[in-house]
Amino acid sequence: MAVKECYPYLRVSDGHAAIQFYIQVFGAKELFRLVDPADGRIGHAELELAPGVVIMLSAAYPELGIHAPTGPSGLGIHLHVDDADALLARAAEAGGTVLRPAQTQFYGERSGTFRDPFGHEWMVGHSVEEVSPAEMQRRWDSMAEG
Repeated sequence: MAVKECYPYLRVSDGHAAIQFYIQVFGAKELFRLVDPADGRIGHAELELAPGVVIMLSAAYPELGIHAPTGPSGLGIHLHVDDADALLARAAEAGGTVLRPAQTQFYGERSGTFRDPFGHEWMVGHSVEEVSPAEMQRRWDSMAEG
């Protein structure tokens, strides 16, 4: 058995609003959506953030045990982007909460984190230098030493 692909599957409180948020912030392309004929909830949607980078989402269905986050979930999604600062600004304008503004990190990336209005955390970053794993460890050790 081999894993062929991996898609983050987000559960959200409002599927229609989430699709609009991800289009506005990430420039996502909606591939398709299935709308529940009983109540209009998004039963399933797929959004392409970049070629080959797809996220899936659905509205919460508590009656089926499918819940949207109501607080920090412990899961974060990392996206490598062209400009982390600009993306964080778009996220804030669209209603996201910047948790950590973009900073240049010891591992060679400028990155920051935001929480979307649906409870999901996104770390976004862009490369500023190539850093080997050994150099990352050395830098981390130096930071810990003070």
